[in-house]
Amino acid sequence: QVQLVESGGGLVQPGGSLRLSCAASGFSFGNYPMSWYRQAPEKERELVAYITSGGTRTNYVDSVKGRFTISRDNVKNTVYLQMNSLKPDDTAVYYCYLKLGLNSYWGQGTQVTVSS
Repeated sequence: QVQLVESGGGLVQPGGSLRLSCAASGFSFGNYPMSWYRQAPEKERELVAYITSGGTRTNYVDSVKGRFTISRDNVKNTVYLQMNSLKPDDTAVYYCYLKLGLNSYWGQGTQVTVSS
């Protein structure tokens, strides 16, 4: 069965960096686009970054452009989110997401807290 397991979250000061990882299994990882979403307290879940199956194209929400980078390793079946110049507004639970046919799959989420 499909599994998405995020890791790498934590507490970081403003201006700091974190790298999130999402280890995927149970499907042909290299054949599917992957995304990162986030949900802050009392806010809607929002798409943060998207990467095509081959990793050649990426898209980002405007608020993270120039600071976050999504990438993937199709040998390790892992997608990453490198987050630099973090701001308090980046505080949220970050989720890995896969759309596979008619089904949507989410990881369990990893908490990112940006605070001094």
